[in-house]
Amino acid sequence: MTDRPDRPILQPGIDHPLELRQIDQPVHIRVGDERLAARADALELREHVYPPVLYVRRSDIAPRFLQRSMHTSWCPYKGKASYFHIRLQDGGLLENAAWSYESPFAHIAAIKDRLAFYPDKVSVELLQASPAAPA
Repeated sequence: MTDRPDRPILQPGIDHPLELRQIDQPVHIRVGDERLAARADALELREHVYPPVLYVRRSDIAPRFLQRSMHTSWCPYKGKASYFHIRLQDGGLLENAAWSYESPFAHIAAIKDRLAFYPDKVSVELLQASPAAPA
């Protein structure tokens, strides 16, 4: 459950909905001109009044980009989040730019070990389907 008994654990409902859906198109993840993933598989989480968040498989991001942070946070609807810094090729470090739920609550288990990114640090964009070739 939780490593601290004083942390609340809440169920989604009418007052705080959580909706998770598979995104049919792959996503492109980048920082400036640096590509972290060309084609990542994504789930979209819509939670209450917050903007939608795309969660991608951690395995879609090259491990050289990720550096585990000591920072954590708590969501009463999802559980404990672990954070990652993004290491750039030029040696730059975007601190706590991504987060992941490694042991999410059962009602949101599909986001386990997926990464989400802060949009002011990392660009996550849907790839547009290429038009069909003329017959």
